Amino acid sequence: MPAAELYLRKGSDRRLRGGHLWIYSNEIDTTRTPLGGFAAGDLVTVRDSSGVLLGSAYMEPQALICARMYAPSEQRPLDQALFEARLATALAGRHTVFPQPFYRLVYGDSDMLPGVVVDRFGEYLVVQFNNAGIERYREGLLNALIVLLQPRGILMRGDSRSRREQGLEGGAEVVYGEVPERVELEENGVKFLVPVHRGQKTGWFYDHRMSRARLAPWVRGKTVLDVYSYIGGWGIQAAAFGATDVCCLDSSAQALEGVSANAGLNGLQDRVTTLRGSAPETMASLRADGRQFDVVILDPPAFIQRKKDLKKGFTAYRRINELGLHLLGPGGLLVSGSCSMHLSRADLISAMQQAAVRAACQLRVVEQGAQGPDHPIHPAIPETEYLKAIFARKI
Repeated sequence: MPAAELYLRKGSDRRLRGGHLWIYSNEIDTTRTPLGGFAAGDLVTVRDSSGVLLGSAYMEPQALICARMYAPSEQRPLDQALFEARLATALAGRHTVFPQPFYRLVYGDSDMLPGVVVDRFGEYLVVQFNNAGIERYREGLLNALIVLLQPRGILMRGDSRSRREQGLEGGAEVVYGEVPERVELEENGVKFLVPVHRGQKTGWFYDHRMSRARLAPWVRGKTVLDVYSYIGGWGIQAAAFGATDVCCLDSSAQALEGVSANAGLNGLQDRVTTLRGSAPETMASLRADGRQFDVVILDPPAFIQRKKDLKKGFTAYRRINELGLHLLGPGGLLVSGSCSMHLSRADLISAMQQAAVRAACQLRVVEQGAQGPDHPIHPAIPETEYLKAIFARKI
């Protein structure tokens, strides 16, 4: 059981009683429980100002979010038994939707495992710990994963943005069994080789899976430009769904090598080409050359990392969408994505509309997508909802 107790200031328990899992440093009664008495990962029993039990949490005393609840309304250890219970619940939810073992198995707070991300690639798992506190319980989680899934290998990735901001160690380490440089997955009937050791994040982005499936009726017999393509998640699937010509644009030579490999894996090499360069500059060059496409897909990295960057980031989204519209033929489809949590869906649509005005055309939203069911949204934690995909026709 948690050996220490953490008392909140009067009135600071309301959000936690509503289901939230984060405790901020200014909510702590530091007279009764000084933060200097805790180390990252210390387990605490959280109590309100009257001493009523609120749950169990682990500490991050140097951070603004100084404690994270993992067992609301309970006093229990963060041990292998808890990990096994949480993983079993998460696994049951994924099995309901996904017939094959390719999905995000653990999505942090939404799966009641704050700070933990686990992506499953068949017999291989890629794990991320996004703060120092949860790292103290690594062995319990790894043992629970081994008991529940019996994987061939587990890779620990330590290069997330949140870890870098905290000054934590990065890199990739095989912590169980063996994990090859590239592992295979299947999404929407299309196969991919994923660079789990050196690729972005865990090597793959499962979150847009449902939106990528919706490409099928829009791309058949069409030409497609996939901007910020990475290893071809959108573009290769567009080709598999019947697009006649797909161009994948990315600034990374390694990513584009992945595109070519994945095109070959699916026998689509004659319909997929690659183009390396900065997205804005290359799109401007394509426009100058008179190139047009039937479908343009924009899936950029997060232009807005913090709330204070909202104005600048909004402008970036508007500009890239304007460039995309200039490359669309009449009646073409613009697929615009955003993984910026601070940019609302309404703001993304507004950026697209402003882009349309500047491009002297009109848009009509025909479909909308969101993160898949392996990225569940916690109703009390709006930060767990971040992904948007807007399908809009140019008219």
